[in-house]
Amino acid sequence: MSTRTRGGLLRRHRDFRLLWLGETTGRFGAAVTSVALPLIAVANLDASTFEVGLLTAASWLPWLVVGLPVGVWVDRMRRRPVMLVSAAVSLVLFASVPVADRAGVLSVGVLLGVALATGTAAVFFQTAYTAYLPSILDPEDQAEGNAKLHGSASAAQIAGLGSGGLLAQAAGAVNGMFANAATYLVSLICLGRIRHREAPPASMTASTPAPATPGRGGLVGGIGEGMRLIVHDPWLRTLTLFAAASNLALMGYQSIRVVFLVREVGLTAGTVGILVAAVSAGGVVGAFAARRIAGRFGTARATLVCELALAVPALLMPAAVAGPGVLLFVAGGFSVTAGVVAGNVIKAGFQQRYCPPELLGRLTATSAFVSYGTIPLGALLGGALGTALGVRTAMFITAAGIPLAGLILLFSPIARTRDLPTAPPRHGGSRQPEDTPAATS
Repeated sequence: MSTRTRGGLLRRHRDFRLLWLGETTGRFGAAVTSVALPLIAVANLDASTFEVGLLTAASWLPWLVVGLPVGVWVDRMRRRPVMLVSAAVSLVLFASVPVADRAGVLSVGVLLGVALATGTAAVFFQTAYTAYLPSILDPEDQAEGNAKLHGSASAAQIAGLGSGGLLAQAAGAVNGMFANAATYLVSLICLGRIRHREAPPASMTASTPAPATPGRGGLVGGIGEGMRLIVHDPWLRTLTLFAAASNLALMGYQSIRVVFLVREVGLTAGTVGILVAAVSAGGVVGAFAARRIAGRFGTARATLVCELALAVPALLMPAAVAGPGVLLFVAGGFSVTAGVVAGNVIKAGFQQRYCPPELLGRLTATSAFVSYGTIPLGALLGGALGTALGVRTAMFITAAGIPLAGLILLFSPIARTRDLPTAPPRHGGSRQPEDTPAATS
């Protein structure tokens, strides 16, 4: 943990600065890939709309398959080594795509394999990263740290999305994978230079062979505890169910937006990247406005504003047409992205205050199993609807689902209070650590 001095967090906290740089660079590469992979499938391999949706689904399917056990495993290990290994695996896999292309063996199947494997690495990395961040920041620094990480991630996404389209147009979509591989190298270097060393988890300490906290009862017991904590807490249950419904709709439209912009609106690859980058600019605005909105209205009311009110303009996106009509896509997407990122900043602060650090890994993965688990389903839904009803109709249906998901928040305790709680309620005296709930990710 740091000793507080004058100046901003990035200036005075070396380890956070390295973590921020590595994570921001990684987000840039991931954004390049989110444009480049569908463009490779559409332009190089003539993939169908359903196959493009399947490709997006493969990146998120590991949250359903290994998300729950990963949470228990991460709580039993030091988090930084997990992140290092995950970044190294992703580097090799993304670099393999242009290699396969040059060898003449690149196919939709190869892309699906890479998406599935890198998605598995991302499960380990994100679970460990979420649990690792509070260990290097003092509690009073965490709000600033969350805002800087989310804001920089959004800015990196803007640059990456624009670069992905421009790279595809200038040098070919396949070469965009080299840019992503390079970002994971930067992430590895930054993580490797962090000086902070975590204390070993209780399960790794010889003097505590039967810890009462994370993982009690083995893997199945640890998974069960995580699920019970989410189910029994009304705040966590609401946020997790909302995230699941919202992600289903968000990924439904995102999985086919490249197909929509290229085949329905008639845009070039470079223009697609620029438009998607412009939409993502809303994330920067949302990240840095989140604390002000929460301070003015309260964290619970701000969540409603961000996740419900700012989601309504999503219906503008599928109305986009060539020419000035593409601004409808930008306006709708900008508003949605601003709301989603601002909501994520508020929820991240809630999670870090509400949840004991020793449970963050398991509970992050448990909530992610539910909320991220709908992402591959949304991608498949987008592809299936696009194939059956047409891409524009599918865009209208999935975009409408974004504000509809916000109704879960409207009919929950969040709508009846000003601020989200800062600690779990205690019933009948003290509670054991394993009964303490955590927030969704």
